[in-house]
Amino acid sequence: MTYCVGMVIDDGFVMMSDTRTNSGVDNISVFSKMFRWSNPGERIIALMTAGNLATTQAVISKLEQRDREPAGRRNALLELPTMFQVAAEAGRLLRETVRETQDGNGQQGKGRFTASMIVGGQIAGMEPRLFLIYPEGNFIEANIDTPFFQIGETKYGRPILLRGYDRTMGFADAAKLLMVSFDSTLRANLSVGLPLDLLMVRRDEYEPLHECRIEHGDPYFTAVSSGWSGALLDAFHSLPGYPFPAEDSKGNTHNFGIPKQ
Repeated sequence: MTYCVGMVIDDGFVMMSDTRTNSGVDNISVFSKMFRWSNPGERIIALMTAGNLATTQAVISKLEQRDREPAGRRNALLELPTMFQVAAEAGRLLRETVRETQDGNGQQGKGRFTASMIVGGQIAGMEPRLFLIYPEGNFIEANIDTPFFQIGETKYGRPILLRGYDRTMGFADAAKLLMVSFDSTLRANLSVGLPLDLLMVRRDEYEPLHECRIEHGDPYFTAVSSGWSGALLDAFHSLPGYPFPAEDSKGNTHNFGIPKQ
């Protein structure tokens, strides 16, 4: 399983992905699920993948034309005139790859080779844009009402994003919010794991503002994880106790820990 988040803020966009892939509890590997291409001063494009690893690697290989000699390769994403067309091309290749893989594996392959992607970027003279691409190749774009996308194991980290997201937040707070979301997911699902890849892109700057891999034992991630756990416990204990009734349905009086008046 995978967890990836792409988030739009006023200053640009932020992406984070885990790197764990597994085929059973005793077969765990690390593969990057975030890819980035840029023409300095003209465009930057980043893509994250979730789903069948062979399918997603095939899509990236097609984008980069790895079936050709290095001198003859060209990446269409660096030539297309708009981010909408970038998303459409990535969706086309994903749909094509899923169909080819399923057709080659017969009926038993249906549903086993699907994948989804998040594509974000900016081309000079246009706004930063973020898209969620489905296995069928169709896609939707982030907007005011839906400012972030998740793929993979989304349910554990989503409540954090819904409560903490603010479009005006800076990159430091955006990164902190994503780390809390990932920490919640890592604690709930062993199929998502460190290292994590983080990318920050400021609007109208066509190279990363910040790009790093967060390894096991990273001091900041460790501090966020332990601090969040402690803050949750403090918040829990600060809530009022449940107000049990003083009498049950049979008229018996009980002490449920409610202070006597």
